[in-house]
Amino acid sequence: MSKYETWHEVKKELRISKEQEAEIKLEEELIEATIAARNKKQLTQRELSKRTSIPQSTIARIESGLVSPKIQTLNKLLIAMGYRLKIVEMDK
Repeated sequence: MSKYETWHEVKKELRISKEQEAEIKLEEELIEATIAARNKKQLTQRELSKRTSIPQSTIARIESGLVSPKIQTLNKLLIAMGYRLKIVEMDK
């Protein structure tokens, strides 16, 4: 059982800044979108691994949030599935 009940309590203890929280959220969104793209293309991690030469274990660690993907790795995964990163203006 965790000593924390809410994300707010965790943030307070870790002293996560608004900028750090935004970075965490962006990374989560990128990983979730990558997983959604793979599922939409009906690819397994192993099949994506074969297309990209990125080890399946690395794809699994990225998708589980254990490691932060480099932009180069993320691009390689996305391009192999017919996607790309795009910079868009943030909502205010």
